[in-house]
Amino acid sequence: MEPILFTKMQGIGNDYVYIDCLSACPDNLASLSREMSDRHTGVGGDGIILILPSSEADFKMRIFNADGSEARMCGNGARCVAKYVYDNNLTDKLHLTLETLSGVKHLYLKPGGGGLVESVTVDMGLPSLLTDEIPVNTSDDCFINRPVSLDLSGQSTINISAVSIGNPHAVVFVDNLDCVDVEQVGRALEHHDLFPEGVNVEFAQVSDSGEIRMRVWERGSGITLACGTGACATLVAAHVNGLCGRKAVIHLDGGDLMVEWQDGHCGHVMMTGPAKTVFKGSYTRQNQG
Repeated sequence: MEPILFTKMQGIGNDYVYIDCLSACPDNLASLSREMSDRHTGVGGDGIILILPSSEADFKMRIFNADGSEARMCGNGARCVAKYVYDNNLTDKLHLTLETLSGVKHLYLKPGGGGLVESVTVDMGLPSLLTDEIPVNTSDDCFINRPVSLDLSGQSTINISAVSIGNPHAVVFVDNLDCVDVEQVGRALEHHDLFPEGVNVEFAQVSDSGEIRMRVWERGSGITLACGTGACATLVAAHVNGLCGRKAVIHLDGGDLMVEWQDGHCGHVMMTGPAKTVFKGSYTRQNQG
């Protein structure tokens, strides 16, 4: 059995196992992601990301969560893909296009010392507040600051704002982030009947200065240190709820992202943050099922 060459990378703590599939790609990808993502018996990570050739962009990205489910988009992952292809001399472009299940994204690379990429700005595209696009099981067109019933001890309802930024998100604004049970509430919302495809859950505390502190429960991965699409959805939700302007620093457990929603409701969301290589290695599969 041929070992799989991989590179472990992270964007503000959102860590994935990256596999170069430009020439060949492993099979049974859902099983592979569950196996490699295991932090005790595998490589460890929030999932795996495949770098593939594309007929409509410079490269293509596929994302599999730690539970084997496939995600449509990952902002932190996109930045790391850009770093990988540039640092490994697979391109010399500083403006890349990347095919994802959420469409083609534009990435703007910023090399630093030694010519290696240090940060990347990702054009995350247009956010959507339309419930049929997110999707949300409701007859209402939008679902902003609406109460949702939860079957939890001591907490029967919670207000959420639903946003899509390639992935579905439920943003919860709180007064004190330290008092939130991210796992309990996040898990309950991820599997709530309101969201037919599940949902990523962001808990956000907006400061007087307009900066936002955020924690995340990711669909298919659980608590992670960061979520790029979640940070973008949080800014959009905060602006729509009148809590901040169109630009903010989002402080996540793994680090900071700068997010800007350009030109109001008709504009794209731009996200800037670092990308880092952790280590490289080879992995021999334990299972083939």
